[in-house]
Amino acid sequence: MGDRLENCRFGIEELTHSGYSEIMAVSPFYMTEPVDFKDQEWFINAAFKIRTRHDPDDLFGEIRRIQLRAGRKQNTVRFGPRMLDLDILFFDDSIIDSEELVIPHPRMHQRRFVLKPICDIDEAFIHPVLKKTMRQLLDELGKDSQKVVPC
Repeated sequence: MGDRLENCRFGIEELTHSGYSEIMAVSPFYMTEPVDFKDQEWFINAAFKIRTRHDPDDLFGEIRRIQLRAGRKQNTVRFGPRMLDLDILFFDDSIIDSEELVIPHPRMHQRRFVLKPICDIDEAFIHPVLKKTMRQLLDELGKDSQKVVPC
């Protein structure tokens, strides 16, 4: 919602303001076709890699605060439009399954809009649960799974 590209940039930049995280790499930005709830504008997506002194729970808390500062509302339509949506896709090779946090992200291997930007950063990274590289997961989706267009 709003200036989608600027919202994404805001989220990435805000993560470094605490001094706990440093941006290591940022993928190109992509316009991506919505999945699940399709009656909405296309999204802007990217991936970025950070080095952080946060543990996963603290990082998740910081991300939630950033999303609220960006204007995200608490109760929105699942998979619907939102001001900003930051997800922790991986935390090194950790596997976390708690009530609040699931890492690796549980649906990322089904989503071209996640895998394409990750491949731009590190296509050889191995999913710690599926034991496949990001490139392998992207290739398994096939070319017609979802439209992803460079901005």
